[in-house]
Amino acid sequence: MTSTNTLLHLNDRDGHYPESYYAASANPCSDYPALEGDIKCDVVVVGGGFTGLSSALHLAEHGYDVVLLEAHKVGWGASGRNGGQIGTGQRRDQDDLEEMLSKDTARQAWNIAEEAKSVLTGLIDKHNIACDYKPGCLHANHKKRYDIHSKRFVELLNEHYDYDKIRYIEPQELREMVGTEDYSAGTLDMGAGHIHPLNFALGIATAASSASVRIFENSEVLETKHGEPVNVRTAKGNVKARFLVYACNGYLGGLSKKVGRHVMPINNYVIATGPLSDERARSLIRDDVCVADSRFVVNYYRLSADKRMLFGGGESYGYRFPKDIKSFVRRHMLKIYPQLDDVRIDYGWGGTLAITMSRLPYFQRLSGNVLSASGYSGSGVALATCAGSIIADAIHGNASRFDVMSSLPTPGFPGGSAFRSPLLMLGLTWYALRDRL
Repeated sequence: MTSTNTLLHLNDRDGHYPESYYAASANPCSDYPALEGDIKCDVVVVGGGFTGLSSALHLAEHGYDVVLLEAHKVGWGASGRNGGQIGTGQRRDQDDLEEMLSKDTARQAWNIAEEAKSVLTGLIDKHNIACDYKPGCLHANHKKRYDIHSKRFVELLNEHYDYDKIRYIEPQELREMVGTEDYSAGTLDMGAGHIHPLNFALGIATAASSASVRIFENSEVLETKHGEPVNVRTAKGNVKARFLVYACNGYLGGLSKKVGRHVMPINNYVIATGPLSDERARSLIRDDVCVADSRFVVNYYRLSADKRMLFGGGESYGYRFPKDIKSFVRRHMLKIYPQLDDVRIDYGWGGTLAITMSRLPYFQRLSGNVLSASGYSGSGVALATCAGSIIADAIHGNASRFDVMSSLPTPGFPGGSAFRSPLLMLGLTWYALRDRL
């Protein structure tokens, strides 16, 4: 397929990280060369985010000769721009999965999601990745009518999945934990957590390079040809390989029409305030956990290592970012924390993620030697990282986890890629209105 990839160039400077808090606080990292000339390998991976880097690292550990091609810089896309929140389970709640799937498949999906957190923390420990990992995620209900579901959800995980790291939070305790009157009750999951996502991505890249993965930056893939071998072309080079992995998520462009029918890019935005005093930071999020609320267009936020409020909110479905991202997100933050009206906003940035109709990730074997994983729908920190392990095992001959993930329902968007954006915008506008009712 030939790629026409507007999103890779529309909102950012080519070959540079966005001006985000994450880029400003990134660990020192290597620059990798651009691909020049013709090379061969066992596996070529397209995309240098969590999925691509993890795939490359795990494949190298299986003994494969791996080439990774990144259009800009490793961690440049959603992997280096997101809220840094590590969730439990799949993107859909486990009770939803039990209704959508067989009990056995729902259990397998749960087990894979639990393993995803272990893969992530295992990489941090094994490779000494300094990425400010902290445990704890608070889910807060913006409507009282959701409280009964939260209580039953905790009971389900406690009693039927032997998951004792989550508990129900009564309204009074929740207001003590977060300095806002916006919420009713919620849940606290100490098996979840949060990280500095760009530093995590850079750490995986370093580990992959040390494992002899050949990483090429500023090497946008312009065309792929499936076959045996596959052929992948960039502006100045060409890769022939036994296997091809698409790990592009929202930046796939036109490389795979089949994936494009099921996976849609959307934009999301984050701001970072100036550093807060310890006392003020604690008054906002007492226990330094990350927070996500029950709105369809989720507000998600946490404190950085240097006590900034990192607040994500608002989505857009056109290609261009808002002209003033700081103001765009700040109004969402002030609805939750009006007491931050006097705090300066130091950084505001956007990024492109990918969603599916069902909000479950889209794993697909496009042919015998071409695999793809994407569409994490805002829950990709752990799942996208684990996807690399799943893909590596599938290529190595054990596709059991890949088959489970590819069996999850991810219907195509109505009208395919041509009409997915306007139709989805209508639907999401309704859900955003429902949040306010």
